[in-house]
Amino acid sequence: MNDVTGAVRLRLDIAYDGSGFSGWARQTDLRTVQGVLEAALATIVARHGAAPTITVAGRTDAGVHAIGQVAHVDLDADQWASLRRPHRSKGAAAAHIAPESALRKRLNGIAGLDSDVVVTRISIAPAGFDARFSPIWRRYEYRVADTSAVRDPRRRGHTLWYPAALDERAMEAAALTLLGLHDFATFCKPRDGATTIRTLQEFRWTRDADGVLVAALQADAFCHSMVRAMVGGALAVGEGTLEPSALDVLRRAETRTSAFKVAPAKGLTLVEVGYPPDDELAARAQQTRARRASPGTGVPAVPTPTG
Repeated sequence: MNDVTGAVRLRLDIAYDGSGFSGWARQTDLRTVQGVLEAALATIVARHGAAPTITVAGRTDAGVHAIGQVAHVDLDADQWASLRRPHRSKGAAAAHIAPESALRKRLNGIAGLDSDVVVTRISIAPAGFDARFSPIWRRYEYRVADTSAVRDPRRRGHTLWYPAALDERAMEAAALTLLGLHDFATFCKPRDGATTIRTLQEFRWTRDADGVLVAALQADAFCHSMVRAMVGGALAVGEGTLEPSALDVLRRAETRTSAFKVAPAKGLTLVEVGYPPDDELAARAQQTRARRASPGTGVPAVPTPTG
């Protein structure tokens, strides 16, 4: 997406192992995904103005992984032009590399950008694209190996090893009661000015070939800790501590509860972010930013999409 000044918005597709990060969002003296990527960008554009800020689709918590994270960054005309100029050391072949591809290679190869975060693709964003406000859904996956599953040590950093047998049918029944447009305050850590109203589009449990329980969750957006709290509630149902109907009863109370434990971050992965057709991106971003009313109350709330 170019404007009349020559500035350009780029879409970044990103994957990372969250084990070594204190979440997505930049923090002083802590290693975060945003901090690492923005530091690399700052190095690349050091001679061409202030370092740009990255805007992300879903701010993942500490320890949460991603294979389908999406972000955008705005480069001014000088920064964009600098990427279009081939480096002398690269020879004539560099002139044939698209600037967005050159930026991806430099981000992934720059000193300090470890292999636990990879920019898988960079493209020029279509008009109206906003990584944070244009999505129509985010999809997460949570992996749990109970006592009946094969425990693969290679996946221990991305799978919760649960010390009991779990009833996946009961967990599925409980998950289905949460679908729809609701206030999910029961499952969200409160944040000032942020609504807990979300549309949960999918929440299912299946077992893979190794018997590992895999939750698939999709919503227009997730508030802080929502996925891990819902998974924690489902685990309590699977172990028999709660009845399948209990999660819906707790949700209707719209109050944080101690009836179950929030699941650890290590089993959670952001799998994909969905966007509408290009000609609907701007309208979707405007709609997401707009104030909307809480169901059945008429109280306005401002949606704040987070991971």
